Parts: sequence; structure tokens; C-alpha cells
Amino acid sequence: MRVSLWWLGRKRHGKCVAMSAILRIPAAGLLLIGAANATARAADFPVKAPNLQPSFDWSGVYIGAHTGYGFGHASTTAFDPGATTGGNAYGGAIGGVQAGYNFLLPSRVLLGVEADISFPSYLDGNNVAASIATPNASVVEQLDYAGTVRGRIGYAAPAWMIYATAGFAWAGERFLHTPLSGGEDRTLYQRTGWAAGAGIEAAIAPQWTARLEYLYSDYGTASLGLVSGAHVNSALDFQTIRIGLNRKIDSPGIGTPSMAPQSDPTEANRWEIWGQTTYLGQGYPAFGAPYSGVNSLTPNAQYQATWSNSLYINARLWDGGEFYFNPELLQGFGLSDTVGLGGFSSGEAQKSNFPYPRFNPSRFYVRQTFGFGGEQEMLEGGPSQLSGKEDISRLTLQAGKFAVLDVFDGNSYAKDPRQDFMNWSIWAPGAFDYSADKVGLTYGGTAELNQKNWAFRLGYFLMDAESNSNNFDMKIFSRGEYVAELEQRYTLFGMPGKLRAIGWINSAFSGSYRETLDNPALDLDIAQTRKGRIKYGYVVNLEQALTQDIGLFGRWSWNDGKTEIMAFTDIDASLSGGLSIKGRSWGRPDDTVGIAGAVNALSADHRDFIAAGGLGVLIGDGRLNYHQENILETYYAIALNKQLTVTGDYQYIQNPAYNADRGPVSIFSGRLRGQF
Repeated sequence: MRVSLWWLGRKRHGKCVAMSAILRIPAAGLLLIGAANATARAADFPVKAPNLQPSFDWSGVYIGAHTGYGFGHASTTAFDPGATTGGNAYGGAIGGVQAGYNFLLPSRVLLGVEADISFPSYLDGNNVAASIATPNASVVEQLDYAGTVRGRIGYAAPAWMIYATAGFAWAGERFLHTPLSGGEDRTLYQRTGWAAGAGIEAAIAPQWTARLEYLYSDYGTASLGLVSGAHVNSALDFQTIRIGLNRKIDSPGIGTPSMAPQSDPTEANRWEIWGQTTYLGQGYPAFGAPYSGVNSLTPNAQYQATWSNSLYINARLWDGGEFYFNPELLQGFGLSDTVGLGGFSSGEAQKSNFPYPRFNPSRFYVRQTFGFGGEQEMLEGGPSQLSGKEDISRLTLQAGKFAVLDVFDGNSYAKDPRQDFMNWSIWAPGAFDYSADKVGLTYGGTAELNQKNWAFRLGYFLMDAESNSNNFDMKIFSRGEYVAELEQRYTLFGMPGKLRAIGWINSAFSGSYRETLDNPALDLDIAQTRKGRIKYGYVVNLEQALTQDIGLFGRWSWNDGKTEIMAFTDIDASLSGGLSIKGRSWGRPDDTVGIAGAVNALSADHRDFIAAGGLGVLIGDGRLNYHQENILETYYAIALNKQLTVTGDYQYIQNPAYNADRGPVSIFSGRLRGQF
């Protein structure tokens, strides 16, 4: 068994948090930063589980994360002006972080204190505690987060313990009051109460424990006035069943874990844990625009930020069998709520607004590899790969929840907006309408045949039930996305390169641009033309090392442009390319400089639809003086150390959303990323 820690900084295509929103809940950030500092010393070490020493030292500070299911009941009465009462059972996936301190008495009685905070999932409605319709308006009660500070008492055996816990509970809520006449008022509210529960915890490796815990929180009855003048009474409780993972933090100078490992290469690499956190802020000065529409980039100066926190828990189940789990906390907003550009400026900005962190069990999938013998290669461990030797000639099958681009369209120089280029049409092929929910993930299966100089990949993925949604069409195989990729590896002038060709077909419930335009009675409502349709396209992807420190990359992507975009962005043809340069020549070998450009275009049907006043997934100014969207991006990533990187990024975008009447716009970005 080997444990690798990587805490801290990547969808994909998405939206994250304003700085002010982050500052309202610093607890999660402080916990993660503490975990990062503590675990930076957690170097890889082999552990043979059967030979662990019989006693785990439970005393000391620990920090960790949890996930599970949260559920509760709200009884809410709105006075607007008469009384309207509604009761609601609510629930969904939750995730969060915790930290605490234990003290073990000689009698093996354990005393401790713990603080935690949990967040609901990103899915629409998972944080809705109550929804009431009054004669004048609707009132929605939303749970943003729930936390506790508790004492613990338990009995600790050498490698496991049971405990009871109780203490103080608090929760953050928002009440949305929407009058029938339009508009919306938001009232933030903090409520307090008590919490109690019990759990069992077991040592699984030196410094590491896993737990199963139940917790009940009661927040009593609250009475508050809303911004709109309406009044609300609300009674609320919240229960969680969750599993957690904790790492014990030793004081400086304490070296040997209480469960010292016994080296055995046959037990190495049974599981690995990695982590990252990325804060990415973007802003621009005011730019010229004679008019704006629903999906326009606002011409007024603005700043927005996103924040992502990820764990990657990877386990080897059996010979060739692996399981991957990637829980995340996501927070923030993209510029103008992630609209106004075909090539959007931040790959960390999801198509969802998260004023507080929202939990997402982003990836969970199984992978089975069948080796065919012969020469082997060492695979380096990482968030999506367990380390170890594999046959070069192999077949790999994968199924579960993950991103299409986790498997397809790899590129060493432009792939990850948490590390390199940020613009959607530079780190990804802009015209590849790959299946994804609003945070860039889907369900599917892939097969990869790998050989020494080439690889061939096939994949099938569930498609969105309708454009830009979190729901998937369950008409399996008759609806969905089919992807094929051929990767050729070669050497040019002694330097390695790769050429990838991707073809894809989407069978989806989608609307037609031309049919919508041809029927004035539809009033540009493309949803009224939706039916089962086929969309197809291709990608050509090149990466070429020019020297040891300089890499060249390029992409050309295209789709037929006849039907509405389902998941990615409003681009029907895109050409991008650039250079990635390591800083060895100026004494900074871990720094990276990148410079790239992209030219994006729309099909004739798509541009006519937008020009008539139609709305795409991200664009729609109400009018359109069509020109290609031109993007220049450059960045400098400074490696502060092996774990922390800070990046300055500049993007110049001409004809934003293909409209020559608006812009150009200069976007300045700063990114802080940590990984352990």
C-alpha cells in the first residue's frame, strides 16, 4: 500500500465564487490549507496491511474530509400578508471537511473535540429545504451549509474505536422571495442549534483512519423578516450519514508513525490519495458595446472568481482492477455568469452559480486492464492513474462517471485550466460538443487498445436530456454520444510527438436552427423544434516537442452546426495552437510560459439564428454583426515550490461572441494552485 497526498488546483467548462462569498465562510479554506501544510511531508511509503503494528496512536490533531447523504425536514410558514404553511422533506448527497483533537486516557477512554462543515450537492433542488406558493409570491428556503462543534467520548481499541458525540450546530440559509410581478429578493440567515450522534472509526494505514458516522442536528424554530417585507417562521432539522477519511498530524520532529509499515513490494500501490485546490480570479476593464442582450458579456468592468477543492482516492481492487473516486467542493461564478463568449475565458467556471461551496462526487468509476504480455512500462501515479508497471500491449476498459476529456483529446501542453491555458477553445477543442452536465461530467464507458506506437479508443456516453442541463437521456444506445480516437506516437528530429484524430456522433433530443428560423410562430424558441437528431464532428490534435523545454501544440475541430449545442459551447469550427516553454534557460526549470491563439466560427444556420435574436448556450446579444471570434492568451506560471504555483494570465478577445459591434475585451487573471 502506498499513500500519496496532493492537496490543492482544473471543467472543464464551468462557473465558480466571488471573493466576497469565499470570505463569508473561511472555515473550509482554513481546513484545506491546514491539511495541505500538514500533508506536504507525507512522502510515499510502502505499507503491508497485514503486518501493521498492533497499536494506533489515537491522540493528537487530525484533519480530513467526508461525504455521504444528508436529509431533513422543514416546516415553514410565510406571511405575505396572510399565512401559508408548507412542510417538506429534503435530502441529497453532501460533502465537507472536518478537523479535531483526540486525547487517549490510560483506560483507553478517548476524549476529543471536533469541528466540521458540510455542503449540499450541486444538483438543482438538493439544497431546497422548503418551497411555498403564497397568493402574491413564491418563497423558497435553501440550505447553503451546515456545521458543528462537538465533544467526543469513546473507547479506543488498538486499531479501531467507537464514540458518541454532541455539541453546538449552526447552518447558513437563504430565503428567496419572488413576487408574481417579477424580480427576486434574497435574505441570508444564520441559525443555531444542537447536534448529537455516534460513529465507528478504524485505522487503515499509518496516520490514516476511516469512519462511519451518523449525526442529527436540530435548529429549532426561527422567525425572520425578509428584505421584501414578508415574514417567515421556519422549523428545521438535518441528519447525515457519512463516511470520512482522516489524517493524523504529528508535531514537528515526530517521525515514526505509530503503525510502522513493513515493506513488501507485493502490497505496494494498493491505494493512493491525491488532492488539489485552485483559486482563479478574473476581471476586465469596461469595454465598448452599443447594445447588450440576455447572454452578453456585460460591458461594465467586473471581477469574478472560482474556487475548487478536490480529493482523488484511487484503489487497486484486484489484478488489473482499479476504482477511482473524486469528491470535490466547487464555489464561485464565471464572468457575466459564464455567458458572452464562444471561447469562454475560464475552464474552472462551470455553468452553475455557487455562492457557497457545493459538493460534487465528480468522478467514480472502475477500470480493468488486461495485459497481453511482452514489454512493460512504468505508469506514473496521479489523480487519474495508479502508479505501477503495465504491459505496453494492453486493453483497458473503464465505466462510471467521469469527463469525456479525461480519456479523449489528451495534450501535454494545453489540457488543464488548473495548470496551463484557461480559455475553453485553447485547452479543449472548441467545436467538440462533448456530453456533459453543467459541471462537465457524464456517465459512460470506454475501451482503449494500447500499443507501443499507437492507441485506439472507443467510448459511449449518456447525452443531456435537453440542451445545457444536469439531466441525462436514459434511452441508452439510441441516444447518447459515440466517440472514437486514434493516437499515433512518433519521433521527429529526435523529439517525441503525438497526432490524435477524433470522430464523434451525438444522438440527442435537440432543436434545429433552420427549422426555428423558418417558422415565425415559434418566436425563436428552439425548444419547440426538439426531437431526436444526429450531430457529428471531428477533432485533429497535435503535440510536438521542439526541444527539451519547448512544446508546440495545435487543434482543429468542426461540427455540422445544424442543431443546438447540447453541452459545451457555441462554436462550430475552431483552430487553436501555441507554445509551452519551460524556464530552464533563465534558471527557473519548474516555471512555464505559454502563448496561444484561437479562431472560432459559427455555421451559417447557427449565425443566422443568433443574428435574428436567438439564444445559444453561452451567446446571444439580440443582434449580430458577425465576425470570427479571435482570442490571444498568454500566461506565466511561477512554481513557488513543488506544491504551490501562482499564475498570471492575459487574454485579448476580439469580436466577443462573434459580434464586431462589441469589444474588444482584455481579461486579466490570477491563479493560485496547490497540489500534494
